[in-house]
Amino acid sequence: MELQKPYYAVIFTSTRTEGDNGYGQMAAEMEQLARQQPGFLDFESARDGLGVTISYWESLEAIANWKANMDHRAAQRNGIKKWYSWYKVRICKVEREYEFTK
Repeated sequence: MELQKPYYAVIFTSTRTEGDNGYGQMAAEMEQLARQQPGFLDFESARDGLGVTISYWESLEAIANWKANMDHRAAQRNGIKKWYSWYKVRICKVEREYEFTK
């Protein structure tokens, strides 16, 4: 993934509560919705006990608009009520990157 720099990363790290309780469907819907937002660049996610979801954005304004999206806000409220026992959000400016591929 080669993105025009600088860009921004929203890193969402979380631990889940027991059971799915509709989480899988919501996560898929939120990824698709995020991909439709102005300023969205890309998305990566992994979960093995600790979940890490990173979304990439063109600007802080695009991130703020995504946070304010009504469907996303509803998912955030459900996350606090039933899906997460803990989470942390970090917003970072990416100025440089490199990668290795074998």
